[in-house]
Amino acid sequence: MPIISSPQDFNVEDLYVDLRSVVGSPLYLKCEGFNFAGSVKLKAACEMVEAAERDGILTPGSILVESSSGNLGVALSIVAADKGYHFLCVTDPRCNPASQRLMRALGAEVRIISAQDANGGFLETRIQYVRTLCESDSRYVWLNQYANQNNWMAHYRGTAPAIDKQFPDLEVLFVGAGTTGTLMGCARYFKEQSRPITIVAIDAVGSVTFGGIPERRMVPGLGTSSRPDLVDESFVDDVVHVPEVDTIRTVHQLATRGFLFGGSTGTVVSGATKWLAERYLGEEPCAVAIAPDLGERYLDSIYEESWLREHFGNIIPDLNIPS
Repeated sequence: MPIISSPQDFNVEDLYVDLRSVVGSPLYLKCEGFNFAGSVKLKAACEMVEAAERDGILTPGSILVESSSGNLGVALSIVAADKGYHFLCVTDPRCNPASQRLMRALGAEVRIISAQDANGGFLETRIQYVRTLCESDSRYVWLNQYANQNNWMAHYRGTAPAIDKQFPDLEVLFVGAGTTGTLMGCARYFKEQSRPITIVAIDAVGSVTFGGIPERRMVPGLGTSSRPDLVDESFVDDVVHVPEVDTIRTVHQLATRGFLFGGSTGTVVSGATKWLAERYLGEEPCAVAIAPDLGERYLDSIYEESWLREHFGNIIPDLNIPS
């Protein structure tokens, strides 16, 4: 029985879902949402905060500030609350209302930036806002998840070795690309093992991370409107871009079997099943996908009929939403 004194001390590392009977593909889903932050971002938050403390960047009286679409903001809210720091999350209108409420409940301040950047997203304007804050007051400390090496190091040290332990015969690993911290940490680890493991990055259509054309994106989490500094494509074997309509279809497909996952997970599973069907049809590779989050925070969006009708009305008949 685990007994903890800090919320970040608890994380379920070894839970996998065999999706074969759900999506028809030989795919194991590593569930990263079973911690107090509800997502894989708790690992990066802990690693970045602890490194900043060791380096003397983060000290008593510091104010943590970060740009986040939601999950890292929640994770940092938890870590900041435990350690006694004030935390300011700079986000945008796509951030789920549930995530905003949760951050505020944990004592964080949430500021929403509505001005779009040149690519039609909000990332650059969020980051510029953070930079301006830091220039205005030396107490602000920006961890910068988009360029912080400790972001990927958290997964190099934790997530990837945990997968390796459970699946010594791993052949394909699917990882969603947001800041690319999880992707780059896992990819670096497995490339160093000198084993023939295929690393497949899953991105959203409309994201510019891997050179895509910027388009409107409504589901927060994966994808960017500004390429993260952490990206190193030499560690990635293939990239799959998933349309948001496929993300939504996939999360509802999973939900019909009792698995309520978030939008990022829907994107990863959709991209993974498509990739496997194209390259391993009728075969049984050992394949693992990482599920970044659970679905409760998406109840006001991708699981809400009115939101779906507003943004993706043409796919409503496909989802079998009960009236």
